[in-house]
Amino acid sequence: MLPNRRPRFYHSGETGDADFVVRLLHRRAPRSPLVAAGASLGGNVLLKWLGENPGQALLRAVATVSVPYDLAAGARFLETGAGPFYVAVFLRTLKEKVTDLAERFPEARGRIDLPRALAAKTFREFDDAATGPLHGFAGADDYYARSSSLSFVGRIATPTLLISASDDPFVPEEVLPKVRSAVSPAVTCLFSKAGGHVGFVAGPSPARAVYWAEETVVDWLRGALDPDSSAPPRESV
Repeated sequence: MLPNRRPRFYHSGETGDADFVVRLLHRRAPRSPLVAAGASLGGNVLLKWLGENPGQALLRAVATVSVPYDLAAGARFLETGAGPFYVAVFLRTLKEKVTDLAERFPEARGRIDLPRALAAKTFREFDDAATGPLHGFAGADDYYARSSSLSFVGRIATPTLLISASDDPFVPEEVLPKVRSAVSPAVTCLFSKAGGHVGFVAGPSPARAVYWAEETVVDWLRGALDPDSSAPPRESV
């Protein structure tokens, strides 16, 4: 993968790329119906884009899996339990990227606190020093508040399915009732007790595994394109 040609990263609220792809596909095949699916942070971006564009008619339907709807709550949650082990591994890659960015773009050094970013031990510390200010946010709190899809799901007018699990290790369970209360009538919440983060594997054995989330997403999107064939969402795992 080629590095960015501008002094910026991708981040959890960056909807410009999704907007570009959706509009490009529509221009190339204006008569072909489009749907979209997103998982984890990709799902957050999709939901935010839908909320930013409530009148859009480019996507017929959207389905998401394991979205971290509240980025601040998720960052705090990952500071507990086994979260720090995952964060440490992921931060290594982020620190390599921000170091490379600072070397290639001297102007970026004026926007980020590189020593503090390299010393970060949590996502919030890194985002406060680098991700936030690099992209025009006042810091981590401003970045999380303006990028969390929880603030946008109430504006969605496109048929949308949200699949999440109460035992998601990246999202605290108390976020899900907030999402359910905030969504617009166009949004269907399918929240299960188990499933983890982009997991939802069922079945009696690995050889006979059922990938419930993927199959449910396909059924949902197929039903949105052909209402006569639609069926209620499958029962969760």
